[in-house]
Amino acid sequence: MIQTPYYLIDKSKLLRNMEKIAYVREKSGAKALLALKCFATWSVFDLMNQYMDGTTSSSLNEVKLGREKFGGETHAYSVAYADYEIDEVIENADKIIFNSISQLERFADKASSITRGLRLNPQVSTSSFDLADPARPFSRLGEWDVAKVEKVMDRISGFMIHNNCENNNFALFDEVLSQTEEKFGSLLERAEWVSLGGGIHFTGDDYPLDAFCARLKQFSERFNVQVYLEPGEASITKSTTLEVTVLDTLFNGKNLAVVDSSIEAHMLDLLIYRETAKMAPNDGKHSYMVCGKSCLAGDVFGEFNFEKELKIGDRLSFEDAAGYTMVKKNWFNGVKMPAIAVRELDGQINVVREFTFADFEQSLS
Repeated sequence: MIQTPYYLIDKSKLLRNMEKIAYVREKSGAKALLALKCFATWSVFDLMNQYMDGTTSSSLNEVKLGREKFGGETHAYSVAYADYEIDEVIENADKIIFNSISQLERFADKASSITRGLRLNPQVSTSSFDLADPARPFSRLGEWDVAKVEKVMDRISGFMIHNNCENNNFALFDEVLSQTEEKFGSLLERAEWVSLGGGIHFTGDDYPLDAFCARLKQFSERFNVQVYLEPGEASITKSTTLEVTVLDTLFNGKNLAVVDSSIEAHMLDLLIYRETAKMAPNDGKHSYMVCGKSCLAGDVFGEFNFEKELKIGDRLSFEDAAGYTMVKKNWFNGVKMPAIAVRELDGQINVVREFTFADFEQSLS
């Protein structure tokens, strides 16, 4: 039995998402790039790169990882590139997408050997969190002034537009895309390619894939552009669990169970957005607040209902633990970092990475 905590990636579950992505690619003509900011565990890229066209990044490190470990098209994007890294970004990318006209003008000549693009901000989004809303007031994410963009069209061939966030509603996707078409139509007509970004949960249960494909195709044909999608969460949803063990139980008005993991260190995105981890089944008679082992008072995964009373040594499994977890895991409190394991298509489980004191020590100085 593998020592907890560990992330367990199930390739058979991952494959379901890949097959839906392949269906969308075939029916819509859109290309799909893995958003490494969400998931960058390259041990399963050998499966994913059979169903996707490449990767998109947010930093020099992600550009290099995409080029070296995934292959296919490598798109580079960053809110801002530094002088010391731009040459290496260009060396490893097929496309570079600048966040601002200022960055474009600064580095366009250096990047003349690869495809260049610009991020647009339609000033509308599907985000319900101000923290993650690219259309929030005073946003730094992309250009919105059509007249200003028109002046640099000779230096770019396409655009990236990322304004969907955790959007599983096709009607809402259609609505914001229509608003984008209305605002930026004159620019889109002059483009060769357009990335619609990520945040579209089209691999979720009961999502109307055929309607989604038809809308993408309509957009592509209207503006005569190659459409790109940048699925992050949609690529890996429901493919991974975080396996933990109960270390202690106590009662303080509620039944508490402390596990050998930490939401701050191992599922940080949930803490940031004040969301509860998922566990199934969750319909028993015994309710527990499952807590992490760090010193943070609010290190709580959530409240869950179990069939039996929890005991020290019981194994628990948090669901949907791939997106924004392994890429954000950290050494807070020096809590043991979860290993990474992969369940292969034949059912065999392999531990592909374990973290030791040496990793902790070397992360500091």
